Amino acid sequence: MAIFISDSPQSTEKFGAEYAKNLKSNDVVVLNGEMGAGKTVFCKGVAKALGIDDEILSPTYAYMNDYSGKLYHFDCYRLKGGGQAEVLGLCDYFYAGGVCVIEWADNISSVLPENVKTVTIEKLDGDKRRIIY
Repeated sequence: MAIFISDSPQSTEKFGAEYAKNLKSNDVVVLNGEMGAGKTVFCKGVAKALGIDDEILSPTYAYMNDYSGKLYHFDCYRLKGGGQAEVLGLCDYFYAGGVCVIEWADNISSVLPENVKTVTIEKLDGDKRRIIY
C-alpha cells in the first residue's frame, strides 16, 4: 500500500494518469471515497493515459459509460447488489478487454473479480486529498 497526497483536482487527475500507466487489459479498479472526494477526477486521469479524449462524466444514471472499449467507468451507487449488476449485464465488462473503474463497488462486491485493485480517496482540508493505493 502506498499514499499520495494531492493538493488540487488537477493533481488528482495527473495522479490518475500516472496510476493508469501500470494498468492492463481486464484490470478492475475499485475507487472508494465519499461523494465529492474526487473519484471521477481520478478516472479522468486514467482516461487520458488510455488515450481517451472524450469528456469523462460520472455515470450515476447510466450505471456504466463505455469509452471505446478502452475504459468502462461504473457508478454502482444506485445498485442494490451483485445480482442487479448481473441482470444489467455489467459483469460482462470485467472481461471485455478494457479497464474497469468502479465507483461505489461495495454495492456489487459479491460479483467483483478476485484480483481487483483498490484506490481510496479521502478528503483532507480544502482541495487536498489522501490517495491510498
